[in-house]
Amino acid sequence: MSAIAFELPADVLAVRDAVLGFVRAEVLPRMQRHADLLSDARKLYGDDGAYSEPVEHLIKEIRMASAQAGFYGMCVPTELGGGGLGHLAYYTAWEAIYRTVGGNGVITPWVIAHWAIGPSRLLEQVTPEARERVLKGLMTGETSMCFGLSEPGAGSDASMIRTKAERTDRGWRISGRKLWTSNGPNADWCIVFAITDPERAAKKKGGISGFMVPTDAPGFEVESVVKLYGAPGGHEGALRLDQIDVEPWQLVGTLHEGFKLALYGVSLGRVYNSARAVGQGRWALEKALDYAKQREAFGQTISHYQGVAFPLADCATELHAAHLLGLNAAMLLDQGSPAIKELSMAKSYSVQVGLRAVDRAMQTHGGMGLTNEVGLVHAWHDLRTVNIADGTNEILARTISQRLLAGDTEL
Repeated sequence: MSAIAFELPADVLAVRDAVLGFVRAEVLPRMQRHADLLSDARKLYGDDGAYSEPVEHLIKEIRMASAQAGFYGMCVPTELGGGGLGHLAYYTAWEAIYRTVGGNGVITPWVIAHWAIGPSRLLEQVTPEARERVLKGLMTGETSMCFGLSEPGAGSDASMIRTKAERTDRGWRISGRKLWTSNGPNADWCIVFAITDPERAAKKKGGISGFMVPTDAPGFEVESVVKLYGAPGGHEGALRLDQIDVEPWQLVGTLHEGFKLALYGVSLGRVYNSARAVGQGRWALEKALDYAKQREAFGQTISHYQGVAFPLADCATELHAAHLLGLNAAMLLDQGSPAIKELSMAKSYSVQVGLRAVDRAMQTHGGMGLTNEVGLVHAWHDLRTVNIADGTNEILARTISQRLLAGDTEL
């Protein structure tokens, strides 16, 4: 029985169930077969810190199998060859996937194309030549991409980027650095955002453009892999762009208006991370409830102790509220609303309560909650990260307060 009083559209539920069928048939068995590879950091990463060749092969297998089954590009616009499904389908599918899979974050993000590493509505604005040269491989899962926006001095305020694209006889020449580029160490293509009109950029009135750059272009270098949580490798790249020549066909969207495109991408990321947080939080809560009903201490199961049961009740309450916030924001987006305030609320609240639920599940499990075997620690790492990614909670609070003070007080 659903805890939600309204019915989700039948097509959204059908897609969710079909995606879960794919996950159970294709993803979970691979996780089990390759558990040794995915759980051993010495095998997960290569000497350079990027995912090792066997892991990259497994990721490619997942996305190509998903593309073949019709799920990878299900939310890509139909004019690009995708399924054309909206934000609600995207949110609902991702929430269900993470509720099923939990904390293993290596191959899970490749089940459905993620805006920063695969095809999405962002690519509606690429040129016809780019559609031929870039989009086909991305849609089949043969290739992947990354999103080069953040820089060492431009994180929360991405308008402060310093990478420049200067005019040449044949197009532009790009130089600069990028940081926190997800999939940067392994991608085939990178959407690089650079200043094309310094005067407009200085006034924060445009002047930034996006370019589709092959990662094997002369001058494109992965300077280093960003390593997190003490791991010997990672998925984020620090990129160096040294005099890279690009042509007009590589321009993404309108010249000087690329920052709007970048912000739309970040909004898609907030939908994804809201769903991810609720899904992983629910997965962790269910593990904690099962454990609490089995683990005995002082003559009874620990579920009888208020110190265990009441915090889990709080987590369930918060996750339910976060789920409703996410569904509402996705529906508003599908109705054509920018939903700036509502999506900011959903993302900020979801990642915080998702992290709390995982942390509480770890506490419920005691020492076992810290082990790799249970898997909660991987979910904790994921959700601790997304409390920063695609807009920190503080930046989102700033956005919400600005909307409220401007008169957007509907709640």
